Amino acid sequence: MIADLKPYPEQRDSGLDWLGNVPSHWSDGPGFAFFREKKVKNIGLQKKTVLSLSYGKIIVKADNKLHGLVPESFETYQIVDPGDIIIRSTDMQNDKTSLRVGFVKNSGIITSAYMCMRATKSLLPEYGYLLLHTLDLTKVLYGLGSGLRQNLDFSDFKRLPLFVPPAYEQAAIVRFIDHINQRIECTIRAKRKVIALLNEQKQVIIHRAVTRGLDPNVRLKPSGITWLGEIPDHWELWRISRLAKVGNGSTPSRAKPIYWRCGSYPWLNSANVNRGFIDSADQFVTKIALQECHLPRVPAGSVLMAITGQGKTRGTAAVLGIEATINQHIAFITPRLSIVTPEFLHLALTAAYYTLRALSEDSGSTKGALTCEDLKRFKIAIPPLWEQAALAGYIQSATHALMTTISRTEREIELLREYRTRLIADVVTGKLDVRDAAARLPDEAEKLEFFDEINDSAEIEEMDAVAEGEA
Repeated sequence: MIADLKPYPEQRDSGLDWLGNVPSHWSDGPGFAFFREKKVKNIGLQKKTVLSLSYGKIIVKADNKLHGLVPESFETYQIVDPGDIIIRSTDMQNDKTSLRVGFVKNSGIITSAYMCMRATKSLLPEYGYLLLHTLDLTKVLYGLGSGLRQNLDFSDFKRLPLFVPPAYEQAAIVRFIDHINQRIECTIRAKRKVIALLNEQKQVIIHRAVTRGLDPNVRLKPSGITWLGEIPDHWELWRISRLAKVGNGSTPSRAKPIYWRCGSYPWLNSANVNRGFIDSADQFVTKIALQECHLPRVPAGSVLMAITGQGKTRGTAAVLGIEATINQHIAFITPRLSIVTPEFLHLALTAAYYTLRALSEDSGSTKGALTCEDLKRFKIAIPPLWEQAALAGYIQSATHALMTTISRTEREIELLREYRTRLIADVVTGKLDVRDAAARLPDEAEKLEFFDEINDSAEIEEMDAVAEGEA
């Protein structure tokens, strides 16, 4: 089907460098002809369902996650309704990776820091979302905005030249993208299941090695700790606080350019721990931020752990290969005794992943989070240094094939996402004609909710931590 798609037979120059040619029969006009800004304050607490924009997806925020950076009163939030389009319009200068446009499917309230737009009668709401979503995907949004933080407001969209097809063609485009997204999403989910199974196999290998060692005939002793079970008799139990310094960081205010502009000191968020070994950063703070915000200087050789979030990242650890500072969603564990290597400490904490996750769910008011105190009290079994090196080498060898397959599968998912992004952009900007293809699509009894799944991400919170927790 996709291979048969062709350009529109008749086209005209849009006059926009980023857009190029558009179908001749498409209408054009300024942004205000197609969108209206909507501002409805939650006066009197009319609505109580709190919504969140995370990596281009509007989600309902559970009550047990309403802690930390929340307002004194939700009267300051704005009311949104199904069909509204939300744009995270702040801090364009500092964050150029997140997806900023989301489609509302539930009535509720969302922070007034975001811009709420409503499509006019000339646009289907779903197509209006796709149009703004495409501006986001193609990074056209980053050419707009003003001020030190390059914030957006409706004036940036008011005169923005836009090109849209007739209503029947908008419906065809929505239907086509919906159908293709379902196919891609099903493929991605299947590949995720493969990755999950491979990670379980890897976890078993690591857990067995760091709790029992490599000698099957070694004498064992009870550890008194459920997740460890019996351990080699010559291994020692250590509380982390006895052998390492533990702490976490913070996020300098993004409202103060002096903390971020021309920064040179690496600053890490929780998404980085998924890498396993961290040797680079994509965000940097200034020396002034280090001093005034009391950010920790975490040395290379420390182990970092994500301590918040509902995705799989919470409880994940990584070895830090560079000196850096961190945000409040990460804890650092810096060995101060030479009895443990960073590599073995990382492996031991990786083996304890499910135990740490369970511990984080039992933390009372901080449910869904680990604390530095939790980590300080946590115990691990430590073998002699020579054995730590042998275990690290064995695990690397035993999991090599698994890691290779996981990396290849993750790359396949990345390519599918890139393909979907390009396809959406080409269709919505009129580079490909899908009218005939949409007409040939079969009716399907069961469908994924396209506008829930178009921006798939297993780690939505971690990938877009800047969106609400750190903005």
